[in-house]
Amino acid sequence: DDGQIRVDGRDLKQMAAGELDQLRADLMGVIFQQFNLLPYLSVMDNVLLGTYFKSSSHASYQQSREEAKELLNAFEIPQAYWYRAVTQMSVGQQQRVAAARAFLGQPRLVLADEPTSSLDTAMRDGFMEILMNLGQDYGAAVILVSHDLVLSSYFSRVLAFEDLIELNQS
Repeated sequence: DDGQIRVDGRDLKQMAAGELDQLRADLMGVIFQQFNLLPYLSVMDNVLLGTYFKSSSHASYQQSREEAKELLNAFEIPQAYWYRAVTQMSVGQQQRVAAARAFLGQPRLVLADEPTSSLDTAMRDGFMEILMNLGQDYGAAVILVSHDLVLSSYFSRVLAFEDLIELNQS
């Protein structure tokens, strides 16, 4: 109920709704647990979707398209799928498309909600390596929420739910 959340030096409580929307569009990438991909769009169009909400100071559409291709390659999405509907992909592939979308535009903060929940162990480990490498390459902070304690090994700082309860009680 109290405290501050600051992103890029700005207190979120002090910002108007439109300012918050623009901050999210320009500085954040989100990997949703349910992906939130639009089924009637192609893989490429789903990745590029966020470019329509960014301020004009960001990359051109063509630059964003080139970056989208690099991200799809990084997340090992075969080029044959790029112009197909996302509904023609496996759940694991859709998850990787959602991650590529989150990194488009080189966000400074990536929020990931259970990003590996639909991946088997081998795919999970590969996905996490890509995720963390991109975070490092882009200079992005990656905040991940998961029930999978194995993922904690990828992070230099880990908060368990029990830790948060103790912080709240003190």
